[in-house]
Amino acid sequence: MKYLMALDAGTGSIRSVIFNEFGEQISAAQIEWSHKADSRFPGSMDFDYTENWKSCKKCIISALADAKINSEDLLAISTSCMREGIVLYDKFGKEIWSCANIDARSTRTAVELVQNNPTLQKQVYLRTGQTYALSAIPRLLFIKQHQPDIYAQTAHLGMFNDWMSYKLSGKLVIEPTNGSTLGLINLQTRKWDDLIISKFDLPSAILPEIKEPGNIIGTIKKDLAAELKLSPETAIVVGAGDAQLGCLGVGASSVNDAVILGGSFWQYEFNTDKAVLDPNARVRMNCYIKPDLWQYEAIAFQPGLIIKWFKNAFALPLEKLGQKTDMNIYAYLDQGAGEIPAGSYNMFAIFSDIMNFIDWRHAACSFINFKPDAEKFNIFTFYRSLLENACMVSKGHIEEISELTGYQPKSLIFANGSSQSDLCCQILADVTGLEVRRPIVREASALGAALIAGYGIGLYPDLQETCRKLIKFDKTFYPAAAANKVYESAFKQWKLIYKKELELSDAGITDYMWCAPGADRTDSDN
Repeated sequence: MKYLMALDAGTGSIRSVIFNEFGEQISAAQIEWSHKADSRFPGSMDFDYTENWKSCKKCIISALADAKINSEDLLAISTSCMREGIVLYDKFGKEIWSCANIDARSTRTAVELVQNNPTLQKQVYLRTGQTYALSAIPRLLFIKQHQPDIYAQTAHLGMFNDWMSYKLSGKLVIEPTNGSTLGLINLQTRKWDDLIISKFDLPSAILPEIKEPGNIIGTIKKDLAAELKLSPETAIVVGAGDAQLGCLGVGASSVNDAVILGGSFWQYEFNTDKAVLDPNARVRMNCYIKPDLWQYEAIAFQPGLIIKWFKNAFALPLEKLGQKTDMNIYAYLDQGAGEIPAGSYNMFAIFSDIMNFIDWRHAACSFINFKPDAEKFNIFTFYRSLLENACMVSKGHIEEISELTGYQPKSLIFANGSSQSDLCCQILADVTGLEVRRPIVREASALGAALIAGYGIGLYPDLQETCRKLIKFDKTFYPAAAANKVYESAFKQWKLIYKKELELSDAGITDYMWCAPGADRTDSDN
């Protein structure tokens, strides 16, 4: 039996997962980590590369021990990670600075970029698919201005998945799926964009060689192989960003495949073979794991986190008071919300808006149009309305991208946390009018990394065929005609309500749920 390892770095933890050649998970190890703020810089979240590499090694050792396999049978390792996190190195290849994807120290820098040149952000987007909201450009300029000693020492730059591959192999390259989130890679060529780099006066010498996912970087360093009890012949294969590998891990390897990853944030990913950007810069575009594929990406802000907040604030107190059965708390909420009619008695939840990447802001969180009628408007109604809001945002994203591509997907793959709810899957089908398929796999990004590792060493000659063979689905949800009719009307009403709610936040009457740097209408400097 042959085995593959995925090293998957998330925002909150590192995981090492071992799969056999049939895509079956054999073992896994996980260690949580956190990111510390630099007291000098509000919003900062430093990544502790010294301690976190120790955690990576511990996970590898633990997963190997649990798997009880011969090290020679572990053929390859590939890496996956949170996107947008970056690492800077000096001329000796030593890490000198790193920040997590949630780092926000450069907010003011991004605002100043918009103020000083209002059209430049659109130019960046039309070449790279990125804006200042998530790209590394404001961060690098912040380092240049506020930490000039670090900036002067910087000889190389990489992402977290590249960092793990570098630590394993001793060779630093960058791959375009996560690398494209820097805002410095031209989407058409999948190479560094010299024009954008020059516009921000960034040193092109710090940008390493770009290699596509699935390329073999080399083998594991001999001293590290001995420390980790791995074969020195273990191949290290270029990985990718977690969203892209998550899509591969649920079988989305072809043109026009559509996926919703329903985690803390809900990401709608749509595969395309043409890097055609939105002229209005509403949706993000990234390189996908194959050189001839790209992905449109539209992000719904915090549906998973909002649902978790609601559970903790309103459902857990019931559990503590003994006012519910022994069933799982989410199952309890699903059961009750399943008895509420589609449309939640015309009540709407307001949190995340449909994505507008170039001008990205969200109205204050609220529930609207409910009445003091406990029989209709109770904990289950409010919970259902949260699920409906998330699905309406996703419907808006599907429509945005269909408008750009001229293609309407016939079905959706729905994966990650929220997909485990049958009710949520059904609401998604009813709101969008599309079949919703739920994959069995739970570690989608890790499986995607394992598949890329196997592809890199020739174990899987064809990724599409491999996905067809290995990725299994446990259930398909079909839209109900009556519910879909209700939601078609509700969606139009929800958009009108959201527009008015956003106007209140723009006027400073209510607080934004979240606002990208430079998009805040209440900023006195704008």
